[in-house]
Amino acid sequence: MFDVNILIPDFREILGAVPVTLAMAFVIFILSTLIGSLFALVEHRKIPVARHFVTAYKIAFKGMPMVVVLFLGYFGLPSALNFVGDTLGLDINGYATPNWVILVVALTSCVAAFQAEVVKGALNSFDSGQSDAALSLGYSSRQLFRRVVFPQIVVSAIPDLANSIMVIMKAISLGFAIEVIDIFAQSQLTAALNFYYLEAFLVAVVIYMTIAYLVTTIADRTEAALRIRT
Repeated sequence: MFDVNILIPDFREILGAVPVTLAMAFVIFILSTLIGSLFALVEHRKIPVARHFVTAYKIAFKGMPMVVVLFLGYFGLPSALNFVGDTLGLDINGYATPNWVILVVALTSCVAAFQAEVVKGALNSFDSGQSDAALSLGYSSRQLFRRVVFPQIVVSAIPDLANSIMVIMKAISLGFAIEVIDIFAQSQLTAALNFYYLEAFLVAVVIYMTIAYLVTTIADRTEAALRIRT
């Protein structure tokens, strides 16, 4: 039976995993956005050879399930680090790599492929006529990017970037498979101790919904503020 009295103790236990989950989500979001932006620029400028590499990368990581990439990283990354260490003559123990690092690397690799599409779409939505107008007014390439291009592509990308944050939050729950404790994993552990599974997962749902609301609100307000400025 559902027990209301267990909600508060469960909430306290599961809430303790929120800072770690948000920290991992933030790191993954920043890294994947930076890598994705680099890939998008390569495609946008049609850089030879590198463009084909980016296309192959996106096909590979958009096609593989994240859980497969996670286990490839879990079993393959330590060996790869040891190989690099031996090749360079460095003392590296890849098997000492924390599991949360493997999770961050695996999810960043996957999400970067999707972030590349987000940034690419924002770049393609920019009106090139504005660039010509800015250059005719004497803007340098750096001024053009900082004052004209960047503010507009950021506004275009904000909704999709906000969605990617929630995708990352949900993907982090896969970390339980390699013993990384996040909100979902903590709810499972809490329920396993007192056998109140429904209550624990209900608390997790409330926490996820709260985070989603905050992310959506911040993204909407940021987009509105930037649209006024641009």
